[in-house]
Amino acid sequence: MTEKRKNIFATGILCVGVVFVIIGVYRNEVHIVLQKAINICLECIGIG
Repeated sequence: MTEKRKNIFATGILCVGVVFVIIGVYRNEVHIVLQKAINICLECIGIG
């Protein structure tokens, strides 16, 4: 695979990732993910 092709592939993957992040923010999934992360951390520490 040539260097140019690798760069195009990497750029494409980056763009897809950015689009998925934007869709998640638009659907208000940030709050859900943050809440789950907090619950997992509190369970591991033993507080929750």
